Amino acid sequence: MQNLPALVTLLTVLLQFGTMYAVGRARGKYRIEAPATSGHPAFERAYRVQMNTLESTVMFLPALWLAAHYGYGLWAGVAGLIWIVGRVWYAGAYLRDASKRGPGYMLGMLGWAALVVMAVMGLGRAMVAG
Repeated sequence: MQNLPALVTLLTVLLQFGTMYAVGRARGKYRIEAPATSGHPAFERAYRVQMNTLESTVMFLPALWLAAHYGYGLWAGVAGLIWIVGRVWYAGAYLRDASKRGPGYMLGMLGWAALVVMAVMGLGRAMVAG
């Protein structure tokens, strides 16, 4: 299970690719020419899913690896999987109906918050011992 954070990282890369693909597909389907980032509401939802996921990933990956580095490899991986499931749920719901994105978002935030707590505890323990 020590490789679980690495698997979660790979799944995060695939999630990023999926959101990028959805935006590209929506660009073609709704004829939104680059560099435009507005137009058809379905395109705008796909674009926001991609940007929101990218923004969230910037906070998620360091927390994942700090928690794993400071002794919580298994639990960091589990929390990371929770984040992945939440983000996939969020993305699918947001693409269909933006008002339905909340539960997936909250699940993802729960996974992220758990990682932050583990990272703080692990770093704090290392600083006291060190």
